[in-house]
Amino acid sequence: MTIGLSEHFTYKKLIRFTIPTIIMMIFTSIYGIVDGIFVSNFVGSDAFAAVNLIMPALMILGTIGFMIGTGGSAIVSKTIGEGNKEKAKEYFSMLIYLLIIISFIFTIIGIPLVEPIAKMLGANESMLEYCTTYGKTLLIFLVPFVLQNCFQSFIIVAEKPTFGLIISICAGITNMVLDFLFMYVFKLGIFGAALATGISQLVGGMIPLIYFVCKNNSPLRFKKAKFNWKAIGQTCVNGSSEMLTNLSMSLVNVLFNMQLMKYAGADGVVAYGVIMYIGFIFVGTYLGYSIGTAPIIGYHYGAENTDELKNLLKKSLKLICITSIVMTLLAELLSKLLASVFVSYDIELLELTTRAIRLFSLSYLISGLNIFASSFFTALNNGVVSAAISCLRTLLFQIVMIFVLPLLLGLDGLWLSVVVAEILAVIVSGIFLISNRKKYNYA
Repeated sequence: MTIGLSEHFTYKKLIRFTIPTIIMMIFTSIYGIVDGIFVSNFVGSDAFAAVNLIMPALMILGTIGFMIGTGGSAIVSKTIGEGNKEKAKEYFSMLIYLLIIISFIFTIIGIPLVEPIAKMLGANESMLEYCTTYGKTLLIFLVPFVLQNCFQSFIIVAEKPTFGLIISICAGITNMVLDFLFMYVFKLGIFGAALATGISQLVGGMIPLIYFVCKNNSPLRFKKAKFNWKAIGQTCVNGSSEMLTNLSMSLVNVLFNMQLMKYAGADGVVAYGVIMYIGFIFVGTYLGYSIGTAPIIGYHYGAENTDELKNLLKKSLKLICITSIVMTLLAELLSKLLASVFVSYDIELLELTTRAIRLFSLSYLISGLNIFASSFFTALNNGVVSAAISCLRTLLFQIVMIFVLPLLLGLDGLWLSVVVAEILAVIVSGIFLISNRKKYNYA
């Protein structure tokens, strides 16, 4: 049975509506992890370190998809809530057309810059060729990658979260099967890893594109649309927090790797890469829930249904708090097992990675609240507050901690830097939620 955005959400309905998106984010994380496992075990630690060194730079280009997706879905769902479905379709179509144009331009500009960027990031001779091959190959698939990021949000607005899950499963299976074929069977090395990822992104980006081109029973479908610069500007403001989050994460990853090269060498970069792959699953749970609830919040905000806004906020905070405790305990208990999946071939590296996971995983206790708070204000079309939370959480606080804590605690300080940043950010999130409660009548 389809659950519409306009309904009253009990705990059961809220979980049923968001669970496909949560599973979609987790599954996307799992096939990313499989990618890392194949690279680490069949190409080598230098290749694995190279992938994790160049990946943040590639993710920076992909952030525009998150910005247009989250910011645009807030406007589109609000417009649907106001009863103007045709205008919502025009906004949706315009934003996707714009996204395709921009990402194609990024591809043309980005390919020649991969090698100099890799050198700037500190790639040594053994890593440079891996970085260049991986980066250039993935840039060829940038358009579908950006569309895949964007459609994650719009599929929820279209009231098709299960369809989004199916697409994610198709893309994930494609990546895992091709990883096995390209790296294990055909011995294509790092190029095979990049090609497998790129083709999976093609699947993830093109299936929803075709769906929205064709006649469908959802509130969204492509139609002729003129560029509305006011709506584009509002989309960018609304989605700036999600873009800043992903942009900041990429920048922080670059700085983290530079500090790790200083304190632990290439082994530190490998350990951090493992943490990032594992973190995709844990943080992906919070992201999936936030993406899944944002269109509901946006709809009821547009419909001026303040009682449902109160209901959604109260239930969401309770669900996230319970989930955070469970996720943190799992990460702590499974730390050595998770590390061994990637680096069991090196005992010292295994111990380093296990300790890193145990310290870093304390951040999962708090990060879910910050991720939801930022998403909540995006859905309320308050991009300024949402961006402030994201910018402080993922950029300012983390950068300061990355450079300050190692001076006090050495390598452990690096692993704990995100934990301290999340603690500072949850204070900021709480202040914004309290200070805006009368403006939006959600508490």
